[in-house]
Amino acid sequence: MSEAQPDKLKQLNRLESLSDADLKAVVAAGRHVHLPADWSLIWEKTPADKAYLIIDGEVSVRRNGQEIARLGAGDVIGELAIVNHKLRNASVVSLTPLEVIHFTREALTELLDSVPAFGEAIRATAADRLDSDGAS
Repeated sequence: MSEAQPDKLKQLNRLESLSDADLKAVVAAGRHVHLPADWSLIWEKTPADKAYLIIDGEVSVRRNGQEIARLGAGDVIGELAIVNHKLRNASVVSLTPLEVIHFTREALTELLDSVPAFGEAIRATAADRLDSDGAS
């Protein structure tokens, strides 16, 4: 399995302000994986045990079986439930093959503290989603 390159991550709009050292810390904290289309990444009403940073591809966010958003490169999914210590409020299914960085709850929590710029990017994403009634 190849490793996500910091240069590629720097091109993602949410991460453009991160230094190379911060990007390397983000990559090191997670696991770089490729997932097929039609893969369920997160399930509604389940505990928050993981989050993903989408490097490439698109996902459908669904609540009660209805699509409420589509997310893609640069978006983080699953972080709201971790940050807020809540059950998932939506399911997430890949619409295309995905390249992602998978974070455990512990790794994401540590990253939010140890890489302030990443924490700011995550909080900005979370605020945008809350404003538009998005998902975690």
